[in-house]
Amino acid sequence: MLKTATQSRESLSPPLLLASLAGVLQKWLPEQRWFAGKGLPVTELAVVSMTELHPGCLHLLIRSRHAGSREDCYQLLLGVRRDLPPRLHHAVIGRPDEGPLAGLTVYDALHDPRSAALLLERLRTPGTAGPLRFERDVQTVVPPNLTARVLDGEQSNTSLVYGDSFILKLFRRVQYGVNPDLEVPWALAGQGCARVPSPVAWFWTSEPRKTTLGVLQPFLRGATDGWTLALQSLAAGRDFTDESYELGRATAEVHLALAQVFVPDVPDRHGGRHLAEGMMSRLDTTARQVPALVPYVSRLRAAYDAVAAHGPVRPPQRIHGDLHLGQVLRAGQRWFVIDFEGEPARPIAERRRAQATVRDVAGMLRSFDYAAHARRPWQPRWAGRCREAYCAGYAAEASWDPRTEAGLLRAYETDRAVYEALYEARHRPDWLPVPMAAIARLAEGR
Repeated sequence: MLKTATQSRESLSPPLLLASLAGVLQKWLPEQRWFAGKGLPVTELAVVSMTELHPGCLHLLIRSRHAGSREDCYQLLLGVRRDLPPRLHHAVIGRPDEGPLAGLTVYDALHDPRSAALLLERLRTPGTAGPLRFERDVQTVVPPNLTARVLDGEQSNTSLVYGDSFILKLFRRVQYGVNPDLEVPWALAGQGCARVPSPVAWFWTSEPRKTTLGVLQPFLRGATDGWTLALQSLAAGRDFTDESYELGRATAEVHLALAQVFVPDVPDRHGGRHLAEGMMSRLDTTARQVPALVPYVSRLRAAYDAVAAHGPVRPPQRIHGDLHLGQVLRAGQRWFVIDFEGEPARPIAERRRAQATVRDVAGMLRSFDYAAHARRPWQPRWAGRCREAYCAGYAAEASWDPRTEAGLLRAYETDRAVYEALYEARHRPDWLPVPMAAIARLAEGR
């Protein structure tokens, strides 16, 4: 008996395939951490593209429509077997009872060492598979037969580590176009910026439009993310100012490199008003969904009014877009910046747009606040020292101090805290007091 199930190409046409998969995926998709339509029933599924990567392993783009007309596209690698070994039981998606896969077991193939190994071989050997295109940096050698493991703690994507040497990020919720997490690190590597691991290989699809699907980068062995280091510092009662200062320098170094690679936009004299209008819109929308925010709305608007009146001082440029302690790694005494995807929930065109560098600074300041709240009792002075050290480090490298743009910094911090309030209210209500404490502070102009 075959361990993997092979199907004729005719039997795997999208309509027939959907007859098998619709039922199991409607149950499985909403349970995934990276599923964007939390709380919204899946009302319709469609196969956007299907490629047989190897016998018993299908690469799919699935369009999912939810109640409220929301629509998203997801990347799946599905394994199909008659008998699934016990080591893969945790990856089971379902057992279709109709269509060409009836009676077979469908599972998440990223957890299958064989599929993970064959995917790496595709990346090592540039070429095509149906609409899929595999490319790589010819200057970097990727050894064969590296053992793969799925990284724990996946959120908006899934990552596989190969032999503690490389890490492959697969974008689960895909948007058409070039993903910034390939575009930006590749450009920075060309600029000689050593703060960002350079892409080694990547793949994309041409169907229905050019879309980045995954990026392979060096895995920084022994590195620890900033969030873990910050919590360790708090638990040990240690200061984190030296690390914060160096992190500020690293952030500024990346910003300076980005300004060299991507030409900054010409300042828009209406930029402040447009920026403030967007922030106010998000505030009003969030207040309708998070009642705890309502008492602060009028005072928070004052922060945005100041931005509307004066606007950003510096030309907007490409930035990280979602910078926080979980997006930086420390190896030895050196910080590295990763995950340039931006906020996955926002349209890819918006994430690629030039913005004020202060936005990244504000994101990191909020992250210090989060870390300080994560340990009880709350350590506001710890966060305050980190914030000052981070800005000082940034100023030392960039030759300008983000604290001199206090109004804009406050507005971006407020906008970030409003975003956090909506996220926590939806996904982690126990954490809602964290952004609400910041909102109370910012409403007082502090």
